[in-house]
Amino acid sequence: MFHALADSTRRDILARAIEREQSVSALARHYAISLTAVQKHVAVLERAALVSKQRSGREQIVAADRNTLRRASTLLEAFEQLWIQRATKIAEILAEADEEEGESP
Repeated sequence: MFHALADSTRRDILARAIEREQSVSALARHYAISLTAVQKHVAVLERAALVSKQRSGREQIVAADRNTLRRASTLLEAFEQLWIQRATKIAEILAEADEEEGESP
């Protein structure tokens, strides 16, 4: 999932799919890359379960998978809390070290 999100074009495609479902060709109009390249980006997002494609006539409609996005959000929030706790602990340790330095002659 995070590999799929590492690319800025894929993040932008995902953002557009979150806004509304749209065809691969409609998505491709927003980029200075080929339709084939956009299809490959969509395929990476699809393998990561971030989007799904459905055929509608000759078009392939791309939609964001909100369940996967919720899971990713939950995971990222957990990591964020972990790093906040670690940063807070480091700040406390540094503050204690500064206080100890101030006490010594």
